[in-house]
Amino acid sequence: AMTIVIGAPAAYALARFQLGWTKVYLFVLLAVSMFPQIAIAGPVWNFLNHLDWLNTYRGLVAAYIAFSLPLAIWILTTFFQEVPREIEEAALIDGCSRFQVLRKILLPLAAPGLLTAALLVFIHAWNEFFFALIILTDPNVQTLPVGIALFPGEYTMPWGEIAAASMLATLPLIFLTLLFQRGIVRGLSAGAVKG
Repeated sequence: AMTIVIGAPAAYALARFQLGWTKVYLFVLLAVSMFPQIAIAGPVWNFLNHLDWLNTYRGLVAAYIAFSLPLAIWILTTFFQEVPREIEEAALIDGCSRFQVLRKILLPLAAPGLLTAALLVFIHAWNEFFFALIILTDPNVQTLPVGIALFPGEYTMPWGEIAAASMLATLPLIFLTLLFQRGIVRGLSAGAVKG
């Protein structure tokens, strides 16, 4: 939720205020989202350790927001570019501020894009393993993927228990995808077609 709250205004600014560095910035966002996690694990761990946020959910949430924000901004910028400028200009002439235009007009029009970005960010956070493993070392606060990977077995791997836990872990993703299927398809197709 925080990724979408932060990413939507940023994407709106990138889509509407065509500055000379906008395309370069979008390229940098895409490059950052493809950066290998292992290369930045040490600085992230040191930063969260300095804040005393290791073994806390706020540390993991902060890391997830930082890593999923480029993807959300990239997706949402495309949706805001597809909304006709005339709608925004009419609202500005009628006395709306830029924030009111974003909140009252553009966000409802870009709802399929918001839904698509939110679901992709949720899937990324739900399935993420590496940073959950290094940030949450206390077994009481570990996430589901880490808990399943570290499932105890004295002499053998408990494959049956791991398979059952993995199946239960996928149920929320399946449920959300089925629930919002129409919005996701509309959002993906609307962002892919120009004009």
